[in-house]
Amino acid sequence: MADHDDEELKMALQMSLQPPPEAKRSKPLENAGTTDSNEAPDARARRLQREQLAAAAERRMLSAQMNKAGNAAPSLVRVQQAVTAPAYPAKERPPPAERPSQPLPQQVKRSVERESQSLSSGQAEELYHMVFGRTVTKDILSQWCNQGFRFSSESDTSMGLVQREGGPCGVLAAIQALVLKYLLFMTEEGGQPSFNALLHNIGSQHISQTSTVMPDSFSSLADHQKTRALVLAMAETLWLSGRKHRAVLASLNILYPQREDHGHDGYDDEMMAKALEGLSINSASELQKVLRINTFTSQNDLVEFLKEMLPVFQSRMGALLFLFSALLSRGLDAVQADRDDPAPPLVTAPFGHASQEIVNLLLCGHAVSNVFDDRMDLGDGLCLKGIPTNVEVGFLSLLESLNFCKVGQYLKHPRWPIWVVGSESHYTVLFALDTDVQKENELEDRQSQIRKAFDAHDQSGGGGFISSDALQQLLRDMNINMPRDKLESLCSTDYVVWNEFWQVLMQLDKSLGGLKDSSGLNGRKQFDLYHFNGIAKAVINNTQNAGEALQQRPRLTKLRVSVPPKWTPEEFMADVSSSQIVGPSGKDGSSEPQGPSLSKDEPAQHAPLVDCIRTRWPRAVCNWVGDPPSIV
Repeated sequence: MADHDDEELKMALQMSLQPPPEAKRSKPLENAGTTDSNEAPDARARRLQREQLAAAAERRMLSAQMNKAGNAAPSLVRVQQAVTAPAYPAKERPPPAERPSQPLPQQVKRSVERESQSLSSGQAEELYHMVFGRTVTKDILSQWCNQGFRFSSESDTSMGLVQREGGPCGVLAAIQALVLKYLLFMTEEGGQPSFNALLHNIGSQHISQTSTVMPDSFSSLADHQKTRALVLAMAETLWLSGRKHRAVLASLNILYPQREDHGHDGYDDEMMAKALEGLSINSASELQKVLRINTFTSQNDLVEFLKEMLPVFQSRMGALLFLFSALLSRGLDAVQADRDDPAPPLVTAPFGHASQEIVNLLLCGHAVSNVFDDRMDLGDGLCLKGIPTNVEVGFLSLLESLNFCKVGQYLKHPRWPIWVVGSESHYTVLFALDTDVQKENELEDRQSQIRKAFDAHDQSGGGGFISSDALQQLLRDMNINMPRDKLESLCSTDYVVWNEFWQVLMQLDKSLGGLKDSSGLNGRKQFDLYHFNGIAKAVINNTQNAGEALQQRPRLTKLRVSVPPKWTPEEFMADVSSSQIVGPSGKDGSSEPQGPSLSKDEPAQHAPLVDCIRTRWPRAVCNWVGDPPSIV
């Protein structure tokens, strides 16, 4: 294959050296397609062939030179000039931290500027007013113009994005959830970044049902691992917003002169600070002057360009530019059509919080106003729009525990055990390291099946008892091998009551078709959850010296969760009472506790986050070490 490519390159070079009828290559790009009307067809065909081969040879030479220098510029050429050369294999591309910075060719810089576009004044006005409304305070603008995507410098929270200002937490939390998806469950191949392969999640050999990264090893995450996760999270969100066929990336036109002055293909903090010095976006007209957009129809091109432009999104304008990108990827008309009421701004007054529409857009690609599943028909052609499909990462809300909303199954049961948690004023992230936390309780399923079969034989209209003959049939249908003495005791009368039948099943081992759990958990499910709050700000300490400011840092909290089975209270109390007086053999005496409970060493604790957890796992009991987790 290499010899063939060399021969093809040599032939292209030789043909390109033959003098063409006209110097068409020297003409501007917009005139390159013009031809002499008197040119013979054969001559025209040969000339076109030479031009095509020469152009291919030129691109190959440029790509080879850049690849030799370890530069990422060929990917930029592919993005802006639509050159369909294959992407470099991940194993041949050095990690970003090891890739030396090389001068960006001038023609690539011109290509960037040629392909980038500005919004029209009408589009800029629609976008600005959609986000901020027609009147917005300086405080809200300051919050959104001073927040980028930067990881925590604290070792125990190094996987987390830091929030410096109030307001953009909804954007940060949604991206943080996807960052954790790539850090925990979608690992790298051979320790090297594998951007393009991971864009196609289904069937990837890198997907793991159990995380190989433990919280105590977050401090060992390399910068290139976190960068990879952030880039893929942003790319996935924008691609989803663009209906999986396009994405729009918003940037600032003031960055391109800075880029040429520095003469390399990346940005550093000093360069970004200089470029953004004095920048403000206080009106739609100011937005129109500084905003520049690039449109992509290839996931690979989007990822490669995001890798290069990542410092822009790490700057103080990053969160706002990403929000613009998501809205433009979805399409402004489509965003307004998604919403139940398109009049209010997406950034809510008076505190500048991200609305539910923003969070939903980033989670499911639709800027719908509600968190229930699908649609709610109100009649007369009116409906409320909810989440239309399954999602990668989910959402839980404190407001549901207060009966202000109902989160649907799509958001409660995402593909990965990661949830954005919404309170009245803040968004944080909850996650697990094992996808098994989403599985239903085995004993709960068994209990439901038996109860359904019991009710099918209940001829009393819901009275909770069946005939002795019906019990015999039920035992055969449900493969329950009940000891003779237990069966005779139940059938001593003509009717069998559910509570009595239930107590016997709780004493009958699972191997015989019963519900007795040899592990001692008796249907209780136990697992760990982790909660991350990325807020980092100065807070006033009211308990000590007046006016003293303390630094609130990003925090990661481990919660031990125990979820009892979903037996009814009456059944649970009957079970506890029975376990106190009836032993495993059915004789009087002590026995193992049959009711689910935490041990004395793990007392139940409460915080608003527990109320959120219980919307997903009813009856959940939580405990942790240290201060309670905060969702504000």
